[in-house]
Amino acid sequence: MRSRTPADLAGRCPGCYLPTALCLCAEVPQLETRTRFLVIRHNKEANKSTNTARLAGLALTQCSILTYGAPGQPFDISVLSEPGTWLLFPDAQPPPPGTPPPERLVVLDGNWTQARRMYQRLPELRRLPGLALPPPPPEARRLRRSPHPYGMSTVEAIAGAVSVLEGEEVARPLYALHELMIDRVLTARGRLDDDDE
Repeated sequence: MRSRTPADLAGRCPGCYLPTALCLCAEVPQLETRTRFLVIRHNKEANKSTNTARLAGLALTQCSILTYGAPGQPFDISVLSEPGTWLLFPDAQPPPPGTPPPERLVVLDGNWTQARRMYQRLPELRRLPGLALPPPPPEARRLRRSPHPYGMSTVEAIAGAVSVLEGEEVARPLYALHELMIDRVLTARGRLDDDDE
């Protein structure tokens, strides 16, 4: 299956990638967090309208997104060497007791297979202290199904990390943004009814 090109995205907002009639950019909160976020997004995710890393980049003032796996564009691993950098990933090794909280958190963005492959192919990731989140509740709404019980969308995972590191109150707008995106995507697909609201 080929990935979408900009030509396929005609009629979509260039910010959130939703159909222009359903654009949610005006409703994206601007959130200041102590923690900085570095999202490493798989190249095949870049033009997907369901990609939620894009929302994190719009909402978080301290979030940057780098592409991994683009043809002819080697990934610069030096971005992972900054002191105080941790990795948000279920299999990452927890830090020793007493380690200060992360100053920057790396988040892998892709489907489960893509994220796992990035983790395996970049040994520098496996050297970072890790933050793991509990699995989402089974009833959590999803735009895509994950084969892994810990699978969740990128903005949802970042919200979980913010909740752990900075408190649930700080994370609440990100969770709300995730739910709003689900509503808008389902509306675009013609599947949002009274039972989904």
